[in-house]
Amino acid sequence: MFRRIRIAILLVILAIVALNTWTDGLFATEWRAPMVVALYPINADGSEVTEQYIASLTPQEFASIESFFDTEIKEAGIALDRPIRIAVAPVMKSLPPQRPATANAMATILWSLHLRWWAWREPPNVSGPKPRIRIFLPYYDPKRTEMLDHSTALKKGMIGVAQLFADKRAAGSNQVIIAHELLHTVGATDKYQPDNMPRYPEGFADPALEPRYPQHFAEIMGGRIPLTPTNARIPDSLEEVLVGPATAAEIGWLKKK
Repeated sequence: MFRRIRIAILLVILAIVALNTWTDGLFATEWRAPMVVALYPINADGSEVTEQYIASLTPQEFASIESFFDTEIKEAGIALDRPIRIAVAPVMKSLPPQRPATANAMATILWSLHLRWWAWREPPNVSGPKPRIRIFLPYYDPKRTEMLDHSTALKKGMIGVAQLFADKRAAGSNQVIIAHELLHTVGATDKYQPDNMPRYPEGFADPALEPRYPQHFAEIMGGRIPLTPTNARIPDSLEEVLVGPATAAEIGWLKKK
């Protein structure tokens, strides 16, 4: 009897999560009103350097993300002020489930469910309106961690995990990563190749440029600024990033750039 009750409770919880996921996805790309995005800083390596960096963060640190989306949505022909509104949550203590190293489909599905369950029960409350999108920000001291794990995001559940460096010099590139993962949650797909080179033409900010190289901006889902057919660099900030027409179509910006 006790086992049946536990199963029934679990099914009810899963049904609630599924309903919330469905309704969030239904209205996510209508862009009739601003969407609140909660950012959850996490001291991922437990270091004092990371702790001090996170303590120094202010909402102004993420203001350029709001400005980026405000500019780009208007370029796409949608008259919506501040389509993305950032809310910075209290610091979290626990880390999100780690994505499996293998590309096994079942392992990925189980990880996705685990991440959604974790995100549903772990985060602290955010003051103000309920966030529609949640992006978790594990920060690492660059002196301890030279290379970060891949960031990731789910459209189902509208959850992202942006792996970041706890370093003021990385603030601009951190914001690019957050914006990239945020767009995944509303349906944007990656536009780069396995070698991380942007995919032509959809991964280029200006595919019609003559000559084609060097590009001057990165397409947000292409991730890098193509300099030559075999070389591209990570943008220093969102000032070097644009939303291309393929991405604009995927996320419901009706007028293509």
